[in-house]
Amino acid sequence: MAIPPNTEYKGRFAPSPSGLLHFGSLVCAVASYLDAKANHGKWLIRIEDIDTQRCRPELHSVIIDSLASHGLLSDEVILTQSLELDRYENALEQLSKRNLIYACDCSRKQIKSRSPHYDGYCSARNLSFTQGRALRLNNKNTYEHFVDRILGPCYIENSMNIEDIILKRTDHCFAYNLVVVLDDIYQGISHVVRGADLLETTTLQMYLHRIFDAPLLQYAHIPVASTKPGFKLSKQNHAKEIDPKKALNNLVSALIYLGFSHEQLKAFEKIETLLCFAIDQWRINLVAKEREFIISGANDVYSDFISESLAN
Repeated sequence: MAIPPNTEYKGRFAPSPSGLLHFGSLVCAVASYLDAKANHGKWLIRIEDIDTQRCRPELHSVIIDSLASHGLLSDEVILTQSLELDRYENALEQLSKRNLIYACDCSRKQIKSRSPHYDGYCSARNLSFTQGRALRLNNKNTYEHFVDRILGPCYIENSMNIEDIILKRTDHCFAYNLVVVLDDIYQGISHVVRGADLLETTTLQMYLHRIFDAPLLQYAHIPVASTKPGFKLSKQNHAKEIDPKKALNNLVSALIYLGFSHEQLKAFEKIETLLCFAIDQWRINLVAKEREFIISGANDVYSDFISESLAN
């Protein structure tokens, strides 16, 4: 799907410092970067460290440096979520004044005993917002579908669409779906290019945008890199980190994953010229309309995947 003329484009890549960048992370970074630059837009880096229990502060600079080694530099000051807590709290106060959130003291065991997903049990109990209670969204979402720039029309049918999801956990940690929307609004993001593992969150995030009277974004979901069906490359699955010293090879691998041919890329010897070429040639319809690609994790640039799956 082409970007309408005169539309100001601002995209972002938002890594979590719970581990180092892996090949799947790089693919998302490159895709979002190319789409922004090819549409004469800005590309931002955001550090998603809202879950302080899982994130490692010492990796912030390592991730940013790794992206820089691959020629991927933020066009604005990098936002770090752990420094934005007051803004998130203010947003919750706005929702509270509008009676759009409520406190919940249900345990997972209690919820599971009643229903496969949360059933709104606490919505009419008028519990106070005290320590040890989660804050849930009074969910009136009517968004069920959207048009993805890669996958086309997408219909989302899952419990998250209608469930009163948690916006702030019992440990006082703000939930991902809240802060990602607040940050996209705050930074003026217009387009999101990300992995298809987040596809099901899209209509809920659209609803949150509407709650905050913000314009809806355009979304594009790229295939998730997996080593076997349903087993995506991730920090939790101990995916091997990319080596910044092999940045040129890493970029070639990522570009082939995104639909470029090895023949197009084999002559490039510098990152700068490779990225300039990729920006000039980028089209969102290069990306396969798939939810997942199975690749080999034989090494950190996944050469087996290139030679066996895409180079042909």
